[in-house]
Amino acid sequence: MKIVLIGYRCTGKTTAGKRIAERLGLPFYDTDELIQGQSGKSVRGIVEEEGWAAFRAVEKKIVKQLPTLGDGVIAAGGGAIMDAENREVLHDTGFCVWLTADERTVVERMQNDQVSAAQRPPLSDDGLERETAAILEVRRPIYQEVADCIIDTAGKGIDAVADEVCAALDRQNLSSKAGRSHRTS
Repeated sequence: MKIVLIGYRCTGKTTAGKRIAERLGLPFYDTDELIQGQSGKSVRGIVEEEGWAAFRAVEKKIVKQLPTLGDGVIAAGGGAIMDAENREVLHDTGFCVWLTADERTVVERMQNDQVSAAQRPPLSDDGLERETAAILEVRRPIYQEVADCIIDTAGKGIDAVADEVCAALDRQNLSSKAGRSHRTS
């Protein structure tokens, strides 16, 4: 079983993904980390040295490799869904959970996440609020198209998000395929 987490930056794909993987006894994969491992550079490093097109090319290679990974929880890069082939691979790879949050929450999380800021360059020159609003407007219908399940992460902690994802898996009879119960005592 593979669970693919999609969504914009700072919606909880990595933090909740790690917790979900832990609960299900599955490995966790982050496409940004896989990209860094393959290229030897952070997302920011690739973009600053070679541009967004070069980053998206490496990302596409990584996405194509996801089906060959064993069972696990996968956090996909926020923009990976902008490529039609990537969308198909992500959807076909596993159960796709779209983690969402309103624009204000996303911006606040980005402002408070120094690691994210250091590793991920801005996507435009519009300023954080305008950039977030514009990109979310374009991406929302695409995330919707790929998603098997939608979970709003605004105002929720990691455990609450993990609970909701695990409950969605239960509803789909998928959590038992992980080989372990996700329930905690």
